[in-house]
Amino acid sequence: MRRIHTGLRARLVITFTLIAVAASSLVAVIGYELVKSRLIERTEQVAVHDVRDTLEGIRVPIGAVWPGNSPPTDAEINVLQKSLRTPNGGVVVRYEDYLYPDGDFSMGDVPVDLAAGSSMRMVVKRQRLNGRMWLIIATPVWRIEPIHTAQPTGMNVFVFVPLSEEEQLLTDLRQPLATAGVIMLFVALAVALVSARRVLLPVRQLGSAARALGAGHLDTRLPVRGQDELAELTATFNDTAAALERSVSELRSLEAMSRRFVADVSHELRTPLTAMTAVTDMLYEEAERLPSEPAAAVRLVLKEIKRLRTLVEQLIEASRFDSGTATLHLDTVNVADAVCDCLEVRGWLEQVRVNVPQGLAFLLDPRRFDVILANLVGNALRHGEPPVVVTARSTPNGLEVKVRDHGKGIPPSDLPHVFNRFYKAGARGDGSGLGLSIARANAHLHGGTISVRPQQPGTLFTVWLPPA
Repeated sequence: MRRIHTGLRARLVITFTLIAVAASSLVAVIGYELVKSRLIERTEQVAVHDVRDTLEGIRVPIGAVWPGNSPPTDAEINVLQKSLRTPNGGVVVRYEDYLYPDGDFSMGDVPVDLAAGSSMRMVVKRQRLNGRMWLIIATPVWRIEPIHTAQPTGMNVFVFVPLSEEEQLLTDLRQPLATAGVIMLFVALAVALVSARRVLLPVRQLGSAARALGAGHLDTRLPVRGQDELAELTATFNDTAAALERSVSELRSLEAMSRRFVADVSHELRTPLTAMTAVTDMLYEEAERLPSEPAAAVRLVLKEIKRLRTLVEQLIEASRFDSGTATLHLDTVNVADAVCDCLEVRGWLEQVRVNVPQGLAFLLDPRRFDVILANLVGNALRHGEPPVVVTARSTPNGLEVKVRDHGKGIPPSDLPHVFNRFYKAGARGDGSGLGLSIARANAHLHGGTISVRPQQPGTLFTVWLPPA
């Protein structure tokens, strides 16, 4: 089952509305029940009081009635019923086994418990008859002795008092209560919307400010209004943003100093390296005439000078990318000729198998393409095994160049890191660790990519350059 997620605004509005509806409904119900209770109670009290007063003040010879005597006459019963009857009501009289109905009312309309409990005391009950609510008052008729003592006469009266007016009044009351509830609902909804907006506006501002910080706008700040929790949160955000800006500024300053230091050192090393390189050929020739141990030492020095020169050139190239000064100089290049020239200059033409169609032309930076290819092929020759194969083809999305060796391959744990600077995978530890990162930086400068994946056997590097 899919779960529906609602926003904080919707949850606040729903919560406010539900609370308001529950409160207004509770007030309406309690108010209605109180009015109903008081109204019915007052009607009952008035009716009971009237019945008592009527029975006490009646002047018919009911006092002569006594259990076992002859029943009262119809005229006496009519006078009694007329005295006790309310408008639209009725009075049923029972004397021993004699029953005196009144219009539509008879003893069948009197509840059994009410008839049984009314022999010695007055009993009151509300009963719905024929779809209408009635108040039924059941009371015995007492005979007052000269010594002011009451004696039962054996007569019971059941007075039916209609509650239609009270029901209509309560019905009329429900309508304004429902109207008030609807008005309260709209008021609560409006208050909820306004409150949600006031509560969520600072939250939205904090969200926008956080996104701005994430986008690099470290000078983002928010105005602090009030002294509540949201104001405290805003002030905390501003303090955090200020601390972050200081930290990032310090890091950027240190990074710039580090890049400048690397660039300066690399450039300073280039001068002595140039002088050292100038005498390498002469030293190499002299090594042939030296004893074996000095000759081996000279060859080791020459090898390390060459490696140091390569490292300095790579550091200078990396510093250009870091400083953003690396640029492209695009030209339409014959890819097959560019590949062969790269291999021939470095003496790799006999060691690499080239599979590039003649006439394949592409718009790219020749020097940077040469750097990419030289790093990939040199990496394959140093760390892989023959045959090393270079293929290139034109695709609808651009130029695709692949370099594959057939060696042991790169360990799977090292594959995600091979393009990181100074990372040396597995046994490939005699390089600087900068070649592949520089190759990828040159590909990115073209808007392209370099990917690597293992083969069986070997490793395959794929260069993709988009059309300019």
